[in-house]
Amino acid sequence: MTNNALTDVPGVLVGHHQRIGSGWATGTTVVLLPPGSTGAVDGRGGAPGTRETDLLAPENMVQQVDAVCLSGGSAYGLAAADGVMSWLSSRERGFRVGAASYEVVPIVPAAVLFDLPRGEWGNRPSASFGTAACDVAADGPVAQGCVGAGTGAKVGSLKGGVGTASAVVSGFTVGALAAVNASGEAVDASSGRPWAHDFGLPGEFGSWPDRPGVLPDVSATGLNTTIGVVAVDADLSKAECRRLAVAAQDGLARAVRPAHSMFDGDTVFAVATRARPLAPPDSPLGPMARALALNELCAATAEVFARAVVHGVLAATPLAGLQSYRDVWPADAR
Repeated sequence: MTNNALTDVPGVLVGHHQRIGSGWATGTTVVLLPPGSTGAVDGRGGAPGTRETDLLAPENMVQQVDAVCLSGGSAYGLAAADGVMSWLSSRERGFRVGAASYEVVPIVPAAVLFDLPRGEWGNRPSASFGTAACDVAADGPVAQGCVGAGTGAKVGSLKGGVGTASAVVSGFTVGALAAVNASGEAVDASSGRPWAHDFGLPGEFGSWPDRPGVLPDVSATGLNTTIGVVAVDADLSKAECRRLAVAAQDGLARAVRPAHSMFDGDTVFAVATRARPLAPPDSPLGPMARALALNELCAATAEVFARAVVHGVLAATPLAGLQSYRDVWPADAR
């Protein structure tokens, strides 16, 4: 675990693009994947904003995923995926539909969150945001807080943002990235502790004040949505990826109270780079070996996604009139 980030999964790249100031407070995050990666999605809550999620169903034809686009801008922000498709197409990356190498259709599932009140009306991500995020995508440390899709995010009464985390389990690397924009709270106001603090690694989140804080009185818009991506370097089918996405939603429910409301469209994509076999084909346990290995990955995914949510809250800074965690508990933020 080098970066404690989604990019610890070999071959996975992350790029952010955002605009802040002059009436802007929104952005886009792109996750670029190695060729041949599989993917799935799990959506919960009553207000999703998504693109190309039906093709991720196990029974549908296309098996690969080239990138995942996460964006602000509500449904308008889905346009950012157009820029990701153009960027991939120019590099001849995508599902082959013709004889020529350039005859491809990039597979780019996308999800958006609601951040329209953070900026002036009409200022939302376009295709250029997706292209710009691809241009800077890298495999090193991932910026957190008010960047990319988390730029205009809000979590309960506080500023939200992008968070990421990773873990190694039985030799596999599991990573998660979350753009935290929930209607529920991620912090216990009576103590200052994030709800998911117990899932952190030793010293990962710092110490907590164990004292009440006065959360700001923020007018509710009634529309939110936390979106994210989990990745693993195991050789998983689309159906097995779906189990990871389901587990990641368990992690969200541990980190936000309440989660999956009618006003959240919580959507998590799960991708597998297929770099390593999930279980030995000649295991004496037979098919049970694969199920046991997948179960272990699912348990780790739930914890990693919960940790990513906490990082997104702690890394956020004040923006667009929203206070951050470190404003309410200034001496205790880590």
